Amino acid sequence: MMNQIAKIGILAGVLLLASCHSNNAPNYQYMPNMYEPVGYEAYGKVDFLPNSMEARLPAEHTIPRGWMPYPYANDPEGKELARAQSSPLDSLQMDADLAKGQQLYGIYCAVCHGAKGDGQGILVQREKILGVPKYSDPARNITAGSAYHTIYYGLNAMGSYANQLDHKERWQVAEYVMKLKQDLNQ
Repeated sequence: MMNQIAKIGILAGVLLLASCHSNNAPNYQYMPNMYEPVGYEAYGKVDFLPNSMEARLPAEHTIPRGWMPYPYANDPEGKELARAQSSPLDSLQMDADLAKGQQLYGIYCAVCHGAKGDGQGILVQREKILGVPKYSDPARNITAGSAYHTIYYGLNAMGSYANQLDHKERWQVAEYVMKLKQDLNQ
């Protein structure tokens, strides 16, 4: 009789443990912070760092590494000031810079402006966008500085490419635009 009660007790214990099992969630969490992440606010105060060391805002007047501040505002006066700016690219390496500018222009610009700068990109041909003027239009008065300003801030329906191109690449594309303008005027 005692033997049967022990067997029934063991069977009931096994059934009880089996009924608590779930495939959707762990039964018991030994380290819950490993299962459930805690979100922290950027630059916010955290309580687990010793000596109140925490992520802090950058010091005033600092700039991120690799970022070059642009001194001209995104307004007509800023564009006119930028128009007079000359390219800082080295004239001895201009062939390499133009080749890189041509490559970047083909990726980012030719889809709208056309491979020749004639305003006949694939999106214009398919009538997805309209009114992209030629670089050779005299009323536009394009310079390398104004092309850089337009790449940096965008103009009309064209958005900014400042996040896609770094400082040197923007100048390379601007110089290539000037070469396209020269080719169209011949």
